[in-house]
Amino acid sequence: MQKFVEWMEIHFAPPMNKINRNVWVLTLKDSIMQVLPMILVGSLVTVLSIIKNFIPQFPDLSTLSSYTMGLLSVFIAWLIPFNFMEKKKINRMRLIAGMSGVSLFMVIVKLQEITLVQFKYFGAGGMFVAIVAGIYVAFIMGIAGKYSFFKENSAIPDFVRVWFDAIIPILVVTASGWLAVYILRLDLYQILINIFMPITSFAQTLPGFLLISFLMVFLYSMGISGWVLFPITKPIFLAGITANMAAVAAGGVAANIVTAEVIYSGWIAIGGVGATLPLVIMLLRSKSKRLKALGSASLVPGIFNINEPVIFGAVAWNPVLMIPMWLQGIILPLITWLVLKAGVVNIPASVFDMWYCPFPISTWIVSQDLSGLILFAALASVSVLIWYPFFSIYQKQQLAEEAAQVNASN
Repeated sequence: MQKFVEWMEIHFAPPMNKINRNVWVLTLKDSIMQVLPMILVGSLVTVLSIIKNFIPQFPDLSTLSSYTMGLLSVFIAWLIPFNFMEKKKINRMRLIAGMSGVSLFMVIVKLQEITLVQFKYFGAGGMFVAIVAGIYVAFIMGIAGKYSFFKENSAIPDFVRVWFDAIIPILVVTASGWLAVYILRLDLYQILINIFMPITSFAQTLPGFLLISFLMVFLYSMGISGWVLFPITKPIFLAGITANMAAVAAGGVAANIVTAEVIYSGWIAIGGVGATLPLVIMLLRSKSKRLKALGSASLVPGIFNINEPVIFGAVAWNPVLMIPMWLQGIILPLITWLVLKAGVVNIPASVFDMWYCPFPISTWIVSQDLSGLILFAALASVSVLIWYPFFSIYQKQQLAEEAAQVNASN
């Protein structure tokens, strides 16, 4: 195991960290992160909507969600080109790039043919389309931004130079979209949705769920932030919960299990990715002074599902604790999938992306079902059983090191 970890540290981690720092990956991650406040408004609406169960006269706040989370794709189409131009230090054209991204996205969804606002195009359902449109615009604008019709010492004001320099790339972006959609009669929106459909469909299967869950803990156990997967997983999660909401609104039942509500708020990421809160409690009760101090420092963040202190303080690149973290990423999702698929617990059908809400409060909010709390208790118990034997080994190692240090100082 130690040799495997060493190999991973030398040969696997550096390329992954390089990918994590790639300008395109950073652009996508930042853009999706920047729309999270809009998603949180949708989460807040879900929380407030619980009041309606007890007070029927409480107003319907779903419209707030429609005009925040329901416009995610529009925001993404603007943010990707904007952020890319910022990262490439072509700030003079970043605003125009963002506007061009929205223009192309509206061409793709054929806005002029939509007689009634359909949030399915503008919300989470169109995120993959918005990402492709944003990347395309960023690519074109990135090339155009390197050139100018004017010399550096030109007397023409900067804002006028930007206007003229932006004309050609704007024409390229909008005209190419117009040519494809209105002249060649290509349904780009549906074509792009169909291209990504196998990814989203596979993600909603048990193997897909286990793969996503394992990759998150696997990378995190090596100190590589799980955010590197965010450009792929977030659209999948949002598409899943959006489909669940639509199904329930139409009188059906929620079917998509692979959502942020299930992973981060319902049952799996107890204390953060890798279900580290049980480990933190063990550290807090440890006989080792070092581990006890680490547990004390990690407890409050862990309650709010922030587990960087315990990950980087004990788990990352530690063969003894990496194994149980990997097991958490397989066993807990497997149990959750089987229980939800069997219909024993309600599959979440409302947006709740407040990942920092403590368990099991968040579990109750996403399930509103006593059986959901029972499942949480069962998973927490399983998590303890997974962590404990490995924690015991690690504690013995730490106690031996502390004893050796005391003997050396005497």
